Amino acid sequence: MEKTLAEIAKIVEGEVVGDENLVITKLSGIKEAAEGSLTFLANSKYIPLLKTTKASAVITPRDVSVSGKSIIRTDNPSFAFARIAALFAEDQNIPFEGIHETAVIAKDAILADGVAVGPYAVIEASVRIGRGTKIHAGSFIGHNTVLGADCVIHPNVTILQNTQIGNNVSIHSGTIIGSDGFGYEQINGKHEKIPQLGIVVIEDDCEIGANVAIDRARFDKTLVGRGTKIDNLVQIAHNVVTGEHCIIISQVGISGSVTIGRGAILAGQAGVAGHLEIGAGAIVAAQAGVTKPVKPSAKVSGYPAREHEEAKLLNAHLARLPKYAQKIKALENKIKELEDKINDGS
Repeated sequence: MEKTLAEIAKIVEGEVVGDENLVITKLSGIKEAAEGSLTFLANSKYIPLLKTTKASAVITPRDVSVSGKSIIRTDNPSFAFARIAALFAEDQNIPFEGIHETAVIAKDAILADGVAVGPYAVIEASVRIGRGTKIHAGSFIGHNTVLGADCVIHPNVTILQNTQIGNNVSIHSGTIIGSDGFGYEQINGKHEKIPQLGIVVIEDDCEIGANVAIDRARFDKTLVGRGTKIDNLVQIAHNVVTGEHCIIISQVGISGSVTIGRGAILAGQAGVAGHLEIGAGAIVAAQAGVTKPVKPSAKVSGYPAREHEEAKLLNAHLARLPKYAQKIKALENKIKELEDKINDGS
């Protein structure tokens, strides 16, 4: 793809300062950029790099001035760059249309107009797939599953029976939707499996990363709310319910029957114990271990997770424990000296 700065500025509602006719052929980070590329500046600490970057042009905040380089001033450089990146990505995609001859599709499956199915994909009985959805190579869609319109199921995704997926959902490779929840009862010293009879529901506009596991409910449903984005290597157990527009970052583990409020953020490697509620807008910091409910808009960290400011204070004191131990030892020695003097009558 090739676009002039004027064309790009129009797309992102920006203002060109410099050569409007400059042609951009690729996108790059500010450090890696070469001639012909467009980059962006979103963090003020990278301003010195404007003098050394080899990019032909830079998307900047509106209050930034640069001499000797063409720029596009915008309200949000990071978002503007993302919009342009999406256009470049579309241009690079290999067209994917039609039904491959090796795909296995049940006779009663219903595929709307524009559905594409790649090599060796399997679509079982009573599946319904919406307009324009793409099922890439090697993916499996279990019986009675419903997939909405304009979804992208990347290669080697497994979606098991009775799953319900909305419109404009993207699921990346290696992910398994609808595997059994982890439920057992100990009987006579053995673990007897509890049947998992529920389903998984994924609402519109969600994106689910690679190698994610979302378990079906024991009863009723496991629910991923509209607009939620899930990073790679996340485990969501049975009967978990996430609100709309949550962010769940890599290696998070969420135990069964947890409820997560709208817009909550769970950072990398956080863990949540079962049957808890995380309030709307709450932030669970990286590697936090949540053992109690989290209030709406709260920020928690540490293990066990507590209010972030309290956790920082506790960590600061823990870091000083060796010095505290030395002071305590010195005080104990002084007390012993005083006790010895008293005992000696001196």
